[in-house]
Parts: sequence; structure tokens; C-alpha cells
Amino acid sequence: MPTSDALQIIAGVIFLVFVAATFFGAAVAVTTRRLIRSVAGLALCLLGVAGIYYYLSSPFLAFMQILIYIGAVCVTLVFAIMLAERSHRVQMEQKGPLVLALGTLGGSVFTATLLATTLTAQWSDTPPAQADGSLERLGQSLLSTYSMSFELISVVLLVAMVGALVLAREGRDRQ
Repeated sequence: MPTSDALQIIAGVIFLVFVAATFFGAAVAVTTRRLIRSVAGLALCLLGVAGIYYYLSSPFLAFMQILIYIGAVCVTLVFAIMLAERSHRVQMEQKGPLVLALGTLGGSVFTATLLATTLTAQWSDTPPAQADGSLERLGQSLLSTYSMSFELISVVLLVAMVGALVLAREGRDRQ
């Protein structure tokens, strides 16, 4: 049976794998010039985020991340890209060095601000009280406390599906 130290090391490595998948997927999503590869990078990034949710003892949230964002939004984006006519496909153009420098500067300022805020914050030594965690309680929260967020998620999915249907219909009408 592994010792407590070994389990902590393994847990740390698993967490770093999820973080690496998230950062690598995000980098692929924003740097590649092909749209289908950007969507694949986005899916990898979102899968890494789902892994982090699972690591933080929220398996339901991880499952919803996979189901909603990877299973619905990314698949809808892939369908939209595949159904669009070839003449309408747009390759992202390479930006100049000024845009790259401004993006790097903005990212650096954001990272420095986030790091400074994290290091100077007063962190509590006592952990917050654990939530119930049952699906029944989560369902009640979704339909009462977080009903607006729940409705916004459904609107995002509806817009994605309608957009895919419009693109598919335009492709058929032109043929």
C-alpha cells in the first residue's frame, strides 16, 4: 500500500497533467491557423479544466463541463466548420509583431497583477464548511439560487444549435 507521501506526489503529478493539458490546449486554440485544430485545442483545454474540477472533488461539475462544452459546443463548432462551404472557410491571418508585442504585454500585466494579488491576499487557515454535494441539493440550487445561470447556459446551447442549423441550411440551398 502506498504511503501518504507517495499519494500526495501522485496527486500533485495528476494535477500538473491537467494543468498542462489546459495550457497546451489553450495555446493550440489561439496559435494555430486552421479552425478545426483550434476547436481541437479548445476541446483539450476544456477537458483539462474538467480534470481540474474532478481533482477538486467536484465530479458532477467535471461531467457537466465535458457534456456541455466538449459534447455540445465543440461538436457544434466542428459541424459548423465542416458544413460551411470551402469558399467561405477563412484561414486566420498572421498578425504583425506589434499585435504580438501588445498581446504579450497585456498577458504579462494580467499575470503580474494576478500573482501580486495572490501573494498579498490574507488567506484563511480554516477550510470552508463542506457542502452537501448531493445531486438533489445541486438540482435544487440550479433551479432556485442559480436559475439565471442555468437559463443562460441553455440559451448558449440553443444559439449554438440554431447557428449550426442555419449554416447547414445555407450550404444545402446553394447546392
